[in-house]
Amino acid sequence: MVRVLRSCIQSILKLVNSVIGMAGLAMILYSAWMIRVWQRKMGDLPFDHDSDYPPPWFIYTFLGLGAAFCVVTCLGHVAAETANGCSLYLYMVFVVLLLMLEAAITVDVFVNQDWEKDFPMDPSGSFDQFKNFIRSNYEMCKWVGLFLVSVQGLSLLLAMILKALGPHQYYDSDDEYAPDRVPLLKNAPPQYVVVDPGYAHGNDAWNRSNR
Repeated sequence: MVRVLRSCIQSILKLVNSVIGMAGLAMILYSAWMIRVWQRKMGDLPFDHDSDYPPPWFIYTFLGLGAAFCVVTCLGHVAAETANGCSLYLYMVFVVLLLMLEAAITVDVFVNQDWEKDFPMDPSGSFDQFKNFIRSNYEMCKWVGLFLVSVQGLSLLLAMILKALGPHQYYDSDDEYAPDRVPLLKNAPPQYVVVDPGYAHGNDAWNRSNR
């Protein structure tokens, strides 16, 4: 029963974790599109150190978050497959850090009225476009954000349950099954050997003749 429950939780954790990975891939693709737009406007890549413009921090941040989501997804798949305690602990730590970062940004945006001043000026203009998109599609962005946070919370809960169930039990030798077989041997009926009387009489005559 525990083995079946563990397999189900592992499958669900992989499925939920894949949603985080798809979000990370979407962020990386959006960052690649912003890099392409920057290259068309400025004539060089944003990673060029010889550029006369300040670094586009928003592109860096979005690309880094997407890469972090993908790393967490890979780690989650390894932890779900092996059910190893160390991998599960590391996965839960990364998920908690992501949740704390998202919570800090959300609180700063909703509590601080001048939250835009906390961020530096973005020379690419992508940050302003992103703000305008969220304001014009607030309801959709709100539900998407709640969905991602719920997925991360669910993955954290599944990882905790999987850690409580423990790893798989592997048997490398048949000696571990011996205690289960001993009672069967003890309760086995006694064995009797039937001997032919003629054969036994012939052996007695042959022994007397030898003597």
